[in-house]
Amino acid sequence: MTMRDRLEKLRSVISRFRHDRSGIGAIEFAIIFPVLVMLYIGAFETTIGLSISKRATRAASSIADLITQQKAVTKSTLATMPSVATAIFVPYTSNGLTMKITGITIDGSSKATVLWSWAQDGSAPYGKNSEVTDVPTEMKKASSFLVRTELSIPYTLFLFAPDFMPANIRTITISRSYFYRQRQGDNIACSDC
Repeated sequence: MTMRDRLEKLRSVISRFRHDRSGIGAIEFAIIFPVLVMLYIGAFETTIGLSISKRATRAASSIADLITQQKAVTKSTLATMPSVATAIFVPYTSNGLTMKITGITIDGSSKATVLWSWAQDGSAPYGKNSEVTDVPTEMKKASSFLVRTELSIPYTLFLFAPDFMPANIRTITISRSYFYRQRQGDNIACSDC
């Protein structure tokens, strides 16, 4: 077989491959499949994250609502509130959930100060009579009382590109803060806070 025969044979093989379209679908699928999987997993992660965000909102709101229906609370009453939040988060886990509840007095000049505060670890996160600056303007009614619930929960992306993203970027902290007015009386006392 001469060199010319070998080149002719090579040319015919290349020509045959150039005109053969039978495997093009498989090649296109191999290129597009990873992108489709990432889009699907991204949509799944977004859906789960939004669901947890909604549950965080609902938990913070429900806890503030429950407390404002009381005339007085104690540390033992407040210590049951994380279990309320855990029940709202079902079927998702509430690992890492942190919560702070604060009774806020607003005086005649619309200055907001802490009457009592409670954190999930049993401490008082804010000093009594310290000024509260994050009260929404529309809630700063003179001579009133508010309950603020602060809830925070970490959410770790468990499927989306775990090897491409550092661990500190894969965890998102979802935080919610709610203010509610007391329902009965002038304020809600906490005798042991």
